Amino acid sequence: MHKYLDILEKEDLTREEFMPVWEEFKKDLNSGKIRVAEKVNENWIVNKWVKQFILLGFKYGKIIEFQDGTIDKDTMGEREIKLEENIRKVSPTVSVRDGVFIGKGVTFMPPCYTNIGAYIDEGSMVDSLALVGSCAQIGKNVHLGAGVIIGGVLEPVGAYPVIVEDNVFVGAGSQITEGTIVKKGAVIGAGVTITGSTPVYDNVNGNIILPNENGQIVIPENAVVIPGTRDVKSNIEGVILSKRVPIIIKYGSKVELEDLLRP
Repeated sequence: MHKYLDILEKEDLTREEFMPVWEEFKKDLNSGKIRVAEKVNENWIVNKWVKQFILLGFKYGKIIEFQDGTIDKDTMGEREIKLEENIRKVSPTVSVRDGVFIGKGVTFMPPCYTNIGAYIDEGSMVDSLALVGSCAQIGKNVHLGAGVIIGGVLEPVGAYPVIVEDNVFVGAGSQITEGTIVKKGAVIGAGVTITGSTPVYDNVNGNIILPNENGQIVIPENAVVIPGTRDVKSNIEGVILSKRVPIIIKYGSKVELEDLLRP
């Protein structure tokens, strides 16, 4: 870690100095040796320096054309997935940027995309048309349904990563962004949108979940969340307005994942 922090503090850093350290940094991301966020004593600790180092990768990269026709910074590129890693990358239309940890038994269905800095733990599935944004942290045995968007945090600079804990099911077409934390065992129904500025209405306990001191929404363990609406004040005569909101309708429901679909 110290060598990476030294690079971050170096004011006159050159590309020639940076590149060898950058390649080592990506290897450490791929292996899970370093990660953007980690759970310590049941609390999530965000390593913002990891994100800052990723941003240096864009700063010092040069735009090139890769052999597959991709035009991108030469500091990026595709993550190599080897047979012995026991990962299913079902089609060439699955794209995983270099600098992503992938646990054993993870499945990627085509087409989908995972950005640099993400962490996807064992047994999880990224379904068709799903996006795992930069630095997102996905736990064990998570199902991200078709068309799910897990937001990234490369910009704005101070944003927290989205964290989805173990055994979470996220239904098709849902969007989870702005540093939201989804605690273990939660079920996010199809079409739910959760952001750091979206209050969540807990209809079981009769309260409203608001952003914490870091501006993050935290979805409780084993919560079942569906899309709903609430009325808003209308200044248009004869018109009743409402806005979409996430609603917790119960706790304790569990979605059984199919082991046969995993390597």
